[in-house]
Amino acid sequence: MDYMKEYERWLGNEKLDEESRKELESIKDNKEEIQDRFYQELSFGTAGLRGKLGAGTNRMNSYVVARATNALAKVISSYGEDFKKKGIAIAYDCRICSDEFSKMSALIMASYGIKAYLFDSLRPTPELSFAVRYYGCASGINITASHNPKEYNGYKVYWQEGSQIKDDIADKVLAEINKMDIFDLPSVISEKEALDKGLLVYINKEVDEAYYEKVLSLSMRDDSEVNKDVKIVYTPLNGAGNIAVRTVLDRKGFKNVYVVKEQENPDGTFPTIKYPNPEDTKAFEYSEKLAKEKNADILIATDPDSDRLAVEVVHKGEIISLNGNQTGVLLINYILNSLKDKNLIPKNPAIIKSIVTGDMGTAIAKSFGVEMISVLTGFKNICALPNDWDKTGEKTYVFGYEESIGYNPGVFVRDKDAVSSALLLAEMAGYYKKQGKTLIDVLNELFEQYGYYSENTISVVLEGLEGQQRISRMMKEIRNIYPKQIGNASVAEITDYEKQEKTDLMSNKTEKIDIEKTNAIRFLYDDGCWYTLRPSGTEPKIKLYIYTKAKTMQESKNLLKEIEKTVLDVLYTIE
Repeated sequence: MDYMKEYERWLGNEKLDEESRKELESIKDNKEEIQDRFYQELSFGTAGLRGKLGAGTNRMNSYVVARATNALAKVISSYGEDFKKKGIAIAYDCRICSDEFSKMSALIMASYGIKAYLFDSLRPTPELSFAVRYYGCASGINITASHNPKEYNGYKVYWQEGSQIKDDIADKVLAEINKMDIFDLPSVISEKEALDKGLLVYINKEVDEAYYEKVLSLSMRDDSEVNKDVKIVYTPLNGAGNIAVRTVLDRKGFKNVYVVKEQENPDGTFPTIKYPNPEDTKAFEYSEKLAKEKNADILIATDPDSDRLAVEVVHKGEIISLNGNQTGVLLINYILNSLKDKNLIPKNPAIIKSIVTGDMGTAIAKSFGVEMISVLTGFKNICALPNDWDKTGEKTYVFGYEESIGYNPGVFVRDKDAVSSALLLAEMAGYYKKQGKTLIDVLNELFEQYGYYSENTISVVLEGLEGQQRISRMMKEIRNIYPKQIGNASVAEITDYEKQEKTDLMSNKTEKIDIEKTNAIRFLYDDGCWYTLRPSGTEPKIKLYIYTKAKTMQESKNLLKEIEKTVLDVLYTIE
């Protein structure tokens, strides 16, 4: 794309609003900024759209959102009148312009004769997935940028099962986008006309109550087995989780829930934090202060759209962070033990994780006779399996999780669900507190039983066109110059997800793998340690996931550091 030519086209278009025009005029002498805004169109993929807010083709703005919504409306319509009549559910989070983009999307859908069920205020992402299923909708839209910095917003698309779209639908939407000029889109009916025609319906407490009921049904233990006095500090990080999380905890009888006041109310500027991602322990700064005041047992943080959550535990007076793998392992152990105790482990049970999630959960699942299945990253891939099992009855979904603090213990939502996960975490903490244990005590018991697993995820951020090109070079070159030896371990197996093949370097045999194609590569060493590299699908970064297992925690952590240094040293040589 000729970025200067496109910049001038935008500036010269009479349909451009004045605010956007002024914004673009203000950067007329900044070629680097013009290039970043116009060197490409914000890509529409299986994660929908996500980017910085602002005027330009490579930004989130009303023009880009309107075109994507028109394209989605055309795809929905292409499936016939009966499908179109199912309508669409639309939700949004706390971010800047989220409410504006959601209402505009609803009115565009109404203009196509597609009934839009629009939430009357912000809601957690899992509730959007639930609403798609509750109303039997054809599709869903969620205006959110999840845990990205405040400058970002995004646009996620869901299909009739309530899970995010995969490539088959995304490619159709993209094809329609490519047919449209961003400044030449159909006219949109007014809110009044849409309401009068029954093509716009505001969703309120009816869906909330149905969702809360389903969340509460996930409880694994009787009240007599749980210490409800467990003290919980909770922060929604100024996002969408506040009401939902507090409601289900209160209804389940957890009354000692202390909310971080500075991060309680929705605020898309995230005034207390630079990066509203609970994976980053800096997100817990305010929570930790409150935890010390209240003598808390656990600290829970949900991200701005409340589909992911992170946990910290107070253990022997010290606040200890759990990573996503550790939280997932604790939930798997708690759920499977609870089901076993009540003789409720279902027929053909399965847990689903991503290819970059650790192996400790697999070992635990196996000990209960539960199958672990690995899929590509993203809950769209995790939830694709229960979508299939609904039809085939082949397996029974028990749990799905990712190392990036996403979990789903239920089938009524087909996405990550921080609300359900918060309920189970609170219950789990209360269950073990009644036995005189913290979650760290339980985790240590699991390490003793299954081995000492360690993990780390490193993100190398490379922004702009040059960054994007370097990430591409890194992914290409690492396939040729990977470390053959790390410490005393030699590389034993390479799984190239782009080629969809696995090579055993001991026997020099290559076999095809039954998993969808993606740009990721995994290196397994003969001591059982491994790492995977992949570019982020939503942010300008390349991600390195490292996993080790050893006889002691210290040995496991030492291996982790050794692999990290060795791999990054090689990666940084690629310019």
